[in-house]
Amino acid sequence: MTAPQILTARDVPLGGVRAITVRRTLPHRERSRIGAWCFVDHYGPHDVTTGHGMDVAPHPHTGLQTLSWLFDGMIEHRDSGGVLATVRPGEANLMTAGRGVCHSEVTMPETTVLHGVQLWIALPDHARNTTRAFEHHVSSAVRLPDDAGTARVFAGSLAGVGSSPITLHTPLVGAQLDLVPYGTVSLELDETFEYGILLDRGAVSLGDTSLGHGDLACFDPGQHSLELAAGAEGARVVLLGGAPFDEPIIMWWNFVGRTHDEIVAHREAWQNESTRFGRVDGYVGTPQRLLAPPMPEVRLRPRT
Repeated sequence: MTAPQILTARDVPLGGVRAITVRRTLPHRERSRIGAWCFVDHYGPHDVTTGHGMDVAPHPHTGLQTLSWLFDGMIEHRDSGGVLATVRPGEANLMTAGRGVCHSEVTMPETTVLHGVQLWIALPDHARNTTRAFEHHVSSAVRLPDDAGTARVFAGSLAGVGSSPITLHTPLVGAQLDLVPYGTVSLELDETFEYGILLDRGAVSLGDTSLGHGDLACFDPGQHSLELAAGAEGARVVLLGGAPFDEPIIMWWNFVGRTHDEIVAHREAWQNESTRFGRVDGYVGTPQRLLAPPMPEVRLRPRT
């Protein structure tokens, strides 16, 4: 097993005036994505009984899918496709923005601890202007070999472990792995994929490499297997993988596009309350919608 590239998270506020702090590893100045996974926010555990939970007012997206995955707590999702859904631990909630969508995310009152990941998937050119959509999938826990722990596959398929039926437009895999104390597991990989391992809890080593909390270990294509070994307290990790996404994209604010002018057009449409994004009904927070920040003074360039 080759040594991975280690990306260390940076702290970012999420949610405007009622922001919570999240740990962001993608995009990173050293790496833009893992397959089509182009955004990784890792947050919690937040004790929401003594402070704010998540309260993100309606905001837009284009050219991507969002995948919400929780370890603890519950989030209310509303979107302009008329969807009202609850995000719960072990349940994948996939929203396809396509040409345009807007949504809100709010911690539900019964939540005491909020803890999870928010993931974005860049849509390829043939699918990036598709109609907005929403899917929900309950992922069952599967025992890992040698009683090393359990796995929940929430996107794509992982050899010998399981699969998820959610709609993807490029080859991807996403899974939560919970390892028992000193548990060791060897996973069969697709050699054509890039992979990332995000450490959420406990301690884990990948060969000679030990991860710190919130680190994302990245592997280029060519890995046929991956061995994870947990420490004395066990470990929880999120595995992400995918075929290299070779299309150049521009990520700015909540938009994924292809050119600077396209991003400008998305921003103007949102600011002018275009029907392109629709509206979210039932959100009761303030403000009623997030406004886009000013465009930078330089032209945005695609990342490859």
